[in-house]
Amino acid sequence: MYAMWRLQVALCTLSVLSLSSAGESKARSCSEARQAYTAKGFSLINVPHQEISGEHLRVCPQGYTCCTSEMEDKLHQQSKLEFENLVKNSSHNMRTTFVSRHQKFDEFFLELLDNSEKSLNSMFTRTYGKLYMQNSEVFQDLFTELKRYYTGGNVNLEEMLNDFWSRLLERMFQLLNSQYQFTDDYLECVSKYTDQLKPFGDVPRKLKAQVTRAFIAARTFVQGLMVGREVANRVAKVNVLPACVRALTKMLYCPYCRGMPGLKPCHNYCHNVMRGCLANQADLDAEWNLFIDAMLLVADRLEGPFNIEAVIEPVDIKISDAIMTMQDNSMQVSAKVFQGCGQPKQSGVGRSARGISDVFSGRFRPYTPEERPTTAAGTSLDRLVIDIKDKLKESKRFWSNLPDDICAKGKLTESDEDQCWNSHTKGRYFPEVVGEGLTNQVSNPEVDVDITRPDTLIRQQIMALRVMTNKLKNAYNGNDIYFQDSSDEGSTSGSGSGCSDGCTTEFVFVGTEAPVIGADRSDERAAAAAAAAGKSFSSGPSLVLVVAALTLPLGAMQTQWR
Repeated sequence: MYAMWRLQVALCTLSVLSLSSAGESKARSCSEARQAYTAKGFSLINVPHQEISGEHLRVCPQGYTCCTSEMEDKLHQQSKLEFENLVKNSSHNMRTTFVSRHQKFDEFFLELLDNSEKSLNSMFTRTYGKLYMQNSEVFQDLFTELKRYYTGGNVNLEEMLNDFWSRLLERMFQLLNSQYQFTDDYLECVSKYTDQLKPFGDVPRKLKAQVTRAFIAARTFVQGLMVGREVANRVAKVNVLPACVRALTKMLYCPYCRGMPGLKPCHNYCHNVMRGCLANQADLDAEWNLFIDAMLLVADRLEGPFNIEAVIEPVDIKISDAIMTMQDNSMQVSAKVFQGCGQPKQSGVGRSARGISDVFSGRFRPYTPEERPTTAAGTSLDRLVIDIKDKLKESKRFWSNLPDDICAKGKLTESDEDQCWNSHTKGRYFPEVVGEGLTNQVSNPEVDVDITRPDTLIRQQIMALRVMTNKLKNAYNGNDIYFQDSSDEGSTSGSGSGCSDGCTTEFVFVGTEAPVIGADRSDERAAAAAAAAGKSFSSGPSLVLVVAALTLPLGAMQTQWR
């Protein structure tokens, strides 16, 4: 009897100890969670020391927890901020590439332009003195127009060059026929014969084609760098939807609530969350890759036949040849002009005994390779292009690869697939990883994505890339592109917009030598309507080097050119 009583007492004692032990296992310490929580900058007020019942939780598992409702809300907000920073940091190198390379191009061409103008003015003032100063506005106007062209002004490059040759013809015609008086109307008549008489031979046509193609390619390439920068900056500022924030909180901070703040998410689990949250960004990738391919094609042109430096270097010789041709054919040209415009009146002053070749005995000295500006950009055009091509290639498939970059093992996720957070506890994650893009998220087990509502901002950037790719393809084919400000209602012509930040610029395509290849403008109009590409893209750089050439002496000796 006594033995039976002792057995019952022993059993009761064991039962009490067992219950006590079970209670302790359920109410574990929250010391690690508290430490991690305060490390995030949050207050420990009302943060439990031991696990509490989790019926109040809306995101994390509702078993025993170290999180109050207030804690869960704060971690919810923290998840959103950290995700935004993850995307921003992952895209930082790519975005800064577009910023820095655009700046280098801009500085390079601006310095070429500035140096050319200063050098030309200095040289011709010293060499030709009063005669140059009396005619300097021809070249000054050309520089002014070139600067406006570069900064996106309403300038058509071909028309500007045509106007230069016409004005040059007028000035030379007067110099070659100084014994006559010419009214403004008469000189206007003379300029109308430029195309018919071809007083400068075939140089204007060939030079215009070469220069135009080269500057179109360079200007459009610079615009492409700006568009790439703007698109990348806008897309990197992610629009984090509530369903995404919920999934991020569950992945990043529910381990805190379970008392395991050091437990990283499983790799495939992270992939599903990021592919759900970045589904729209992945849809940008196809158009982004086409844009990068088009940039690389134009870069090849800049290295080859459309290389601005290669075109500009012999420009002075070509202009000199043109002027010599005019001098050689001056009698025939004058006779035809007199026949078409009428016989001018004698000026009463005989033609100078000094020939034109004696008056213009100097020659413009072009830049040598060592003198070409490199201080701003720090390198030549060829090296700039090669450097940018390498960076552009690295940026292909960036947006579809972004979840991989963020979820890199050892960085955000756990490399041991059995010792990671799988959304509810420590263990292996079994669901399959879904595909990229919005439509594939219909089966995403972690993020509830509405595949019927694509992100408007992303769609606008897709359209901006499509428009820019179209421009690049036209530039690759040598077709002229000139600005038309979409704010100019009713206007259908013009070559520049002067567009400032915030407006969208449309483009019209004009052929150089080859017939115009019709470009699909529907995408451009849609892009303008969506205000996708934002910002005016200052383009094109130093045709001004042509100006240097344009100022070559009328009577430069043939032997001096060789």
